[in-house]
Amino acid sequence: MKQYLDLMRHIRDCGVSKEDRTGTGTRSVFGYQMRFDLAEGFPLVTTKKVHLKSIIHELLWFIRGDTNIRYLVQNGVNIWNDWPFQSWLNQTGQADDFPMYTPLWREQMKVFVERIKEDEEFASSYGDLGPVYGHQWRNFEGVDQLAQVVEDIKANPDSRRLLVSAWNPKDLPVMVKSGLPPCHSLFQFYVTEGRLSCQLYQRSADVFLGVPFNIASYALLTMMVAQVTGLKPGDFVHTFGDAHLYSNHLEQVEEQLGRQPFPLPTMAINPDVSDLFAFRFEDFELQGYQAHPHISAPVAV
Repeated sequence: MKQYLDLMRHIRDCGVSKEDRTGTGTRSVFGYQMRFDLAEGFPLVTTKKVHLKSIIHELLWFIRGDTNIRYLVQNGVNIWNDWPFQSWLNQTGQADDFPMYTPLWREQMKVFVERIKEDEEFASSYGDLGPVYGHQWRNFEGVDQLAQVVEDIKANPDSRRLLVSAWNPKDLPVMVKSGLPPCHSLFQFYVTEGRLSCQLYQRSADVFLGVPFNIASYALLTMMVAQVTGLKPGDFVHTFGDAHLYSNHLEQVEEQLGRQPFPLPTMAINPDVSDLFAFRFEDFELQGYQAHPHISAPVAV
């Protein structure tokens, strides 16, 4: 994963200081690209341990068109909790009682998550992120983009229109209320010599926390779509708009940059699955993953 470490170094050395929506502050660059040949291994960061279970469940959640965190938290995935939790605090007048990231805030988060798990009505009211990724992939103004792109790859692999967009200006005001406008906003497939490649355009990228998830998620999606369309995985190309390191992640970045990467693992996918919407968590097995210990850092909300 030299490409990822090079991106962090580039931002550290060449980025500019910018303020941001969260008030945290960032070091930022505009415009950057990485490329991963999926034949060389599964691009999961090895200089810190990455929680693959969260990545797989999140991707399956997107694919099924779900936007409520209930499925995620019931499967032990907590990566989306901060936004609906903070929205709930704001809506119910509790935000001043539970300042963000304090011990009290974290304890109240546990209460919120348990209610999401156990109370379907509460989850329906406060667990939904709005019409974010899964909704746009499967129901963009009535269009199931994901199902359509799979059929288009099969029918016309040379097409230059094999795109899926999560950026729907009409729905942005609704997304902002309880979540975020899509950061990984558009992806395009490309077929050549029996190989399927995918390029993602990510308008905004939290490089330390989010990007390792994004790389693995879209690499896995590429492999899944390749399998159900009878192709071999090609390249995953990751293109960025604003790629940034938050100011409260810089010490963690230095720690990670001081580590040597291990060889890439491989991802085994159940070969019997031929329908993109039939994949389950049990259909994936990561093999040979060796990684340095996890490095924690706060999410900027």
